[in-house]
Amino acid sequence: MKRNPIRSPAAALLSLGAILGAWTAVWASDEPRPQYGVSATFSIAAADPDSGICGAAVASKYPDVGKVVPYARAGVGAFCTQHWHHPAWGQRALDMLQGGKAPEEVLAELLQGDPQRGFRQLGIIDIKGRAANRNCHDARPDGRWWGAMSGRYYTCQGNTLTGPEVIIDMAKAYEQTKGSLADRLMAALVAGDCAGGDHRGRLAAGMCVAKPGVEGYWLELQVDKSDDAVIELARKYAELKHPAKGEWPGGKTPFVHPCPKRPAPKPPSP
Repeated sequence: MKRNPIRSPAAALLSLGAILGAWTAVWASDEPRPQYGVSATFSIAAADPDSGICGAAVASKYPDVGKVVPYARAGVGAFCTQHWHHPAWGQRALDMLQGGKAPEEVLAELLQGDPQRGFRQLGIIDIKGRAANRNCHDARPDGRWWGAMSGRYYTCQGNTLTGPEVIIDMAKAYEQTKGSLADRLMAALVAGDCAGGDHRGRLAAGMCVAKPGVEGYWLELQVDKSDDAVIELARKYAELKHPAKGEWPGGKTPFVHPCPKRPAPKPPSP
């Protein structure tokens, strides 16, 4: 038998355990590999019980984030899967809502037996306005700050943020903005970005809105790669002519940068 060339087996085991411990279950499962599935981000999902319109918006340093985090279905609700996102859960979560399960039941079923459940951050709302959150309690230290808030017909959540003010300002903007659901989603995303957003940078953003009687998404906007994704998305929204838009001044032209003097993103103090 060949001898192990490492002189200290105990030290080797300790270092390997520290590096590989959290990843073992991932490689053994059919989950998306972490290098493709880790989307640190902030997002909001919302619903209008009266009209059946619902939607979600998201921003992140993760590329194409609008394609993997937010999901919505008219008359049913909206769902966001992030941190270690799992796109296969998007339609599954909406199917369960449509089948009559409450948001908290949907999250419980998705997470049951999931080996990566400590790394998931989820937000869900049904068309009645019932919301539920799940935070990623096993996120790495550089994933701080993370947290969530929910209120009247919305839920917002985020991780790897500059601080709690990102979520607080998103919630405040959604509640206080006068306009359509799409207006309020965009206003909330802008508020989160102006408060600091993802502490690593501003690469991508997206939003989707679903309306009864319209197949697929009624409104869908994406910025897949940019130096200032949320502001670029807001500019595209302002220039867009679409019936999903309402009276929100920020969604009208000429576009005015909402926070030109905001500081550069940076991690929060320990």
